[in-house]
Amino acid sequence: QVQLVESAGGLVQAGGSLRLSCAASGLTFSSYTMGWFRQAPGKERDFVAAISWRGGTTYYADSVKGRFTISRDNAKKTVYLQMNSLEPEDTAVYFCAAGPERRTVVPLDRLAYTFWGQGTQVTVSS
Repeated sequence: QVQLVESAGGLVQAGGSLRLSCAASGLTFSSYTMGWFRQAPGKERDFVAAISWRGGTTYYADSVKGRFTISRDNAKKTVYLQMNSLEPEDTAVYFCAAGPERRTVVPLDRLAYTFWGQGTQVTVSS
């Protein structure tokens, strides 16, 4: 079956950096759009970043643009989220997700994503 396993998050001070990874199995990883979403307590799960199946197109939420970078290694079946200049507002559970296969358009809506990881907690202290 499909599994998406995020790396451990952690506690980091404001201004610090953290890199998340998500290892996939049970699917043809290189065919899937991959995305990162996050959910803070009492809030909805929001889009953070996404990358096309070939890696040539990326999208970011305005709140993380210029600070976060999504990338993928299809040989390792892994997607990454490099997070720099972290702010307390970035505190949330972060989820990776696998979306449509072989699509030119990268969806930002979580409903377009089929498979999800279990989530990993990222806490940014002020």
